Amino acid sequence: MGSMRADLHTHSRFSDGTQSPTELVAEAVDVGLDVFALTDHDTTIGWDEAVTAAQDRGIGLLRGMEVSCRWEGISVHILCYLHDPAGAEITAAIDQARSDRIVRSKIMVDRLSQDFAITWEEVEELAGADATIGRPHVADALVRAGIVRDRSEAFGRLLTGSGPYYVALPVISPVEAIRMIHDAGGAAVFAHPLASARGRVVPDAGLRTIIDAGLDGLEIDHRDNPPEGRARLRVLAAEYGLIVTGSSDYHGTGKPNLLGENTTARDQVEALVERTTGTEPIRFP
Repeated sequence: MGSMRADLHTHSRFSDGTQSPTELVAEAVDVGLDVFALTDHDTTIGWDEAVTAAQDRGIGLLRGMEVSCRWEGISVHILCYLHDPAGAEITAAIDQARSDRIVRSKIMVDRLSQDFAITWEEVEELAGADATIGRPHVADALVRAGIVRDRSEAFGRLLTGSGPYYVALPVISPVEAIRMIHDAGGAAVFAHPLASARGRVVPDAGLRTIIDAGLDGLEIDHRDNPPEGRARLRVLAAEYGLIVTGSSDYHGTGKPNLLGENTTARDQVEALVERTTGTEPIRFP
């Protein structure tokens, strides 16, 4: 069957990336990917544009989404692949999450505006139409105002979960998300499970509980999983028969991550697709 370069975790401007789906497809082709997945946070609004661009450019596409969850106070992201969003419970849940993100972001901007010269109107402008507004867009406003150098500094200094400006996002548990994803015919993969630089990570006992809920895979080859953590995750994946993915978590210029810096093996992509019944891949090689 030959080799395959597949990057299964990318973002467009419809969440916190900086490119349109069309621009993202063009870059995926330029860096030599055979397949990529569009996994914007809590939205599928970029799917149609991505499908058109992928068909035009002859690249494989898995339509997906990154679902915001929380496990015992710890932020968790579950990557959802190839689900059918029409009338699905997961669609209602992410619609609520989008609404909650706006309320939460407005409160954070209001708190920040007491100390810094930023406004909600600037955040909306920077996010663009139809985007899932979140902390990265607040960070962009802080960058434009000259308060911080980049998003990384904004998150480290002002938008951290332990800071005075932070507001928690009310979201579903990963166990609920996995059930909803499966009900919609999709597959569920735990994104960057040991990314301790982002904050607390789910302990082993919790991770096993999430796996027992029907988790399909672990995103292991990701720059935010430390090397020793990746080794532990591979042992866990082998123990439970989980799919192993590798991804860039690409955000355009929003993060230093490079498109295609980590990839997923062909047999693992095929195993992921085989577990789904919701939405067909586009031009899957």
